[in-house]
Amino acid sequence: MPCYPAGPGGCETGFNASCCPSATTHSASPASLITKFFSILLLGLFTLLSYWLLVPKTGVKSPVQRNRNISILLWYWPFSRPLDLEGDVCWDLYAIPGCYIMDNHSKFSEADVVVFHHHELKTHRWKLPHHLHRPPKQKWLWLSLESPATNGNLTPYDSVFNWTMTYRHDSDIFMPYGKLVPKSVYRDGGGHAIPRKNLLACWVVSNYRSRQKRAQIYQSLKKLVPIAVYGKWHKKPLSAEELLPTIKRCHFYLAFENSNFTDYITEKLWRNSFLADTVPVVFGPPRQNYEKVVPSNSFIHVDDFNSTKSLAEFLHQLVANKEGYASYFEWHRNYSVKILSDWRERLCHICKHYDQLPAHKAYHHLDAWSRR
Repeated sequence: MPCYPAGPGGCETGFNASCCPSATTHSASPASLITKFFSILLLGLFTLLSYWLLVPKTGVKSPVQRNRNISILLWYWPFSRPLDLEGDVCWDLYAIPGCYIMDNHSKFSEADVVVFHHHELKTHRWKLPHHLHRPPKQKWLWLSLESPATNGNLTPYDSVFNWTMTYRHDSDIFMPYGKLVPKSVYRDGGGHAIPRKNLLACWVVSNYRSRQKRAQIYQSLKKLVPIAVYGKWHKKPLSAEELLPTIKRCHFYLAFENSNFTDYITEKLWRNSFLADTVPVVFGPPRQNYEKVVPSNSFIHVDDFNSTKSLAEFLHQLVANKEGYASYFEWHRNYSVKILSDWRERLCHICKHYDQLPAHKAYHHLDAWSRR
């Protein structure tokens, strides 16, 4: 029988007698056994209670998380489309604790961060609240998903904003139009089921300008490849319900950006191409820029070809090669597409990065930064 050290009360009955010379070998009394049982039970309950209090659990906010509150004030809703802010939005919808979104101007002095969407500043619908006393530690954040080509002159905002949230990777908070998220379970085998298609290529465009590079590529390519065009420009608008089912019928989608700037990759790739189960033919930033966010074999880049003729030939050859065409959908095995379109989610993400953001920073040359 093993030796156990004596407790504060000395040697107890039931231990090996050789370990405690004064111990007798008579049987333990019922009272001592009951006391011992309840001592072990209380120790177990204390251990479980400690674990429950100290270890964060999925779906439950830890005490530390509850005590960390950050207030985000949205000065006006983008494009005048308000969303519901009732309840603990960031936690209820996105499991981000201690983050509170407000749109009440009376809360200005309480806000840790005040967010200004650029479109309304550009169109003069709203002005910055320079007339209000700005708390010393309050941060102003410039939010824009537009390209520098449409931002207008930003020099009036030099030295005004502390942080930025844009599609640029070097923003203080990177907020793309979409992203690929790993699937929880790797699905090997059958691959992705590609919808049946009866059109070679299609393009949805509303703001068509003949001087744009993408318009010139289209005009040249349409002579060599049949392209079905939809959108306001072609007087064939598609509703939100019609958009993806229509594009699904096409082997290729012309994901042509209206301007070429670093990291400017919009819904033309994420929604119109990837969610519609078609292969994007992209025109925008260089291939290396796309490869930072999507697999290299998930798209076709216009820059990879020395002429629209060679691009057209490649598209025809690829459609005829079923295995080659299917290879552009291999990424579906490991990833799903997440579209980032809810402004509340974007705002809640500020809290996720808040502690890592620079405490002392100002964009003294916002226009120059945005055009880099």
